[in-house]
Amino acid sequence: MAEPRTIPGTETIEFKEAFIERYAALTDWEEFKHYSLSFLRRSIRVNTILGTVADVCSSIKAKNWNLQPIPWCKQGFWIDHLERRDVGNLLEYHVGKIYVQEAASMIPPLVLDPQPGEIILDMCASPGSKTTQMGMMMQNKGILVANDYKSQRLQSLGVNVQRSGLTNTIVTLMPGRRFSGLQFDKILVDAPCSGTGTIRKSLKTVRIWNAGMISKLARQQKELIVTAFENLKPGGIMVYSTCSLEPEENEGVVDHLLKTFPSAKIMPAKLAGLKTSSPVLEFAGKAFDPQLKHVLRIWPQDNDTEGFFVAKIKKED
Repeated sequence: MAEPRTIPGTETIEFKEAFIERYAALTDWEEFKHYSLSFLRRSIRVNTILGTVADVCSSIKAKNWNLQPIPWCKQGFWIDHLERRDVGNLLEYHVGKIYVQEAASMIPPLVLDPQPGEIILDMCASPGSKTTQMGMMMQNKGILVANDYKSQRLQSLGVNVQRSGLTNTIVTLMPGRRFSGLQFDKILVDAPCSGTGTIRKSLKTVRIWNAGMISKLARQQKELIVTAFENLKPGGIMVYSTCSLEPEENEGVVDHLLKTFPSAKIMPAKLAGLKTSSPVLEFAGKAFDPQLKHVLRIWPQDNDTEGFFVAKIKKED
């Protein structure tokens, strides 16, 4: 893995003392800071609903773009060009044959593993990167409910679903916590979060970070994960994920679910070629459920990607 290139001008960015103290206790602070202030590699996912991986890659390479396979996703590639950065201007993008998606963002659908014919909910779906990935994995068979809670967020979701050629997807508008009385085979809760794993894409995260915001988000995330579990069929599988690295938003939320529902069990999740770090099993004097050893905690420096958290949960019969 080549050393990432630091974003010019980030030398003057100041991290809050509380932020430094927290992250120095969670990981290698200097390494985390270096990767968080470095350029993020651009990546794409080939949409096999509209073309084969071989044909689409051949077409892109013919335009002098370089593609490097993403180890954990056989449809995913890092993409670069000696002179261009406008991946969104590729014809393959406009006709839906590729989706510009960060490499770590591809992980939650792969862990959930949606299958053709299943009934699946993407509770927090916009802008649709994981929705379109799951629809592709389902081969347009079954039912995929793509939900979001703000009407203005549905525009990008709807456009991306249509451009990807999905015909098994229903777009809905509802606060995720309002779902009631439904039964899904699988559910993805890619929860709204503080985004501390995506600093390299959104530097303002450093400025707006504060402990109060984290606590508020964690309360909302607990509502979402509980609602999702209540709408999961017995024997069903759900994935809870965030692009946050905060223990309160990740291990703390899943720990809350395990304490609320004895039938919730964490399943081991592993993807070939993906490097992960140890989960946080104790934070701020609180010990979490030992089952949390099975979750995926991914720091930016692990794979030179965004940071991510992914938990695979089964509802026992």
